[in-house]
Amino acid sequence: MTQAKTDGTPGDAVTEEPDPRLLELLVCPVTKGPLTYDRVARELISVKASLAFPIRNGVPLMTVEAARSLDEPPPSSGTR
Repeated sequence: MTQAKTDGTPGDAVTEEPDPRLLELLVCPVTKGPLTYDRVARELISVKASLAFPIRNGVPLMTVEAARSLDEPPPSSGTR
């Protein structure tokens, strides 16, 4: 289950936040180690694997194919 959040500005798009209980259960699929949630980039970070797993529509994409290397810049949000 996800929670809808807005920053309160008029016309603000609703973003889906992952369930915090789910985030506590997830581990890196490569190292089986802990993940850190980056709320701004909407990613789960595995420092040990040097990977960032994206969260789309409140759903973490936990495959190596979906992940980006921490050596790459994070995707832009498209807003300024």
